[in-house]
Amino acid sequence: MSGLIIIIIVVALIVIWVVAIYNGLVHLRNNRENAFADIDVQLKQRHDLIPQLVNTVKGYVKHEQETLQAITAARQKAIQASSINDKIEAEQQITSAMRGLNIQVEAYPDLKASTNFMQLQEEMSDIENKLASVRRYFNSATRELNIAIQKFPNVIFAGMFGFTVQPMFDLGTDQRQQMDKAPEVEF
Repeated sequence: MSGLIIIIIVVALIVIWVVAIYNGLVHLRNNRENAFADIDVQLKQRHDLIPQLVNTVKGYVKHEQETLQAITAARQKAIQASSINDKIEAEQQITSAMRGLNIQVEAYPDLKASTNFMQLQEEMSDIENKLASVRRYFNSATRELNIAIQKFPNVIFAGMFGFTVQPMFDLGTDQRQQMDKAPEVEF
């Protein structure tokens, strides 16, 4: 009889332990999803500004249609993305396309002098700064989740419960290559 009680207690402790692991992983996954919801708010504002920025630029740079079309296509892809990972990929494309626009704008002094354009640039810059901040928080939440998934003994149960290592919201390959290059200084 006492052996049965010991077995029941051991099984109950194991069940409580597994439930605690599962609840911890669920908490971390929800924390990551909440962090991405913060990013989504900033991305919505960014997506709303892009058409205004593109329309402002169109009047000045008629022959730069390819860049403007790339930005518009990237924005549309980002709006249609459904999963967090798809949104991350689409946003990397927008950032890359927007960088192309910023480089080309340097060649148009009249555009740079436009009050409307300058205001839009300031708003976009503000949103990009906010995005950088919420991306850091998202990456921190993702890192915590990934560490918890990979730690022993969680790793034993994580796969069974459907938890997998999640990607960070990073710069992307194109941006990383740009940052690895030394800046060109011209006089």
